[in-house]
Amino acid sequence: MKRLLRAALNSWHGLAAAARSEAAFRQELALLVVGVPAAFWLTPAAGERLVLIGALAALLIVELLNTAIEKLADRVTLERDDVVRRVKDMGSAAVGLTILLAVAAWAVIAWQRLGV
Repeated sequence: MKRLLRAALNSWHGLAAAARSEAAFRQELALLVVGVPAAFWLTPAAGERLVLIGALAALLIVELLNTAIEKLADRVTLERDDVVRRVKDMGSAAVGLTILLAVAAWAVIAWQRLGV
């Protein structure tokens, strides 16, 4: 139980640090705050709601991982390094692909439900 509590506290600290230091994370968090009620408005189907909210949650998760990679890479070296740049670009690509996934999920379900 003590380990679980410590892990939860560490997670909270990580979320708080990301919210304080990363504008992209704050924007994506705002999307989630708006997206949860929007998902309930858009569809009565629990599975579709899960997809919509899950896609936004996945975006936050990938953003956290990307931020961790970037912070660690900057800690290793601030000098221009092609390998570090490629690693950061890969993290950014992961965020970009997750954004595409979220947009696709919302577009498909909105189109099905609203005929948009």
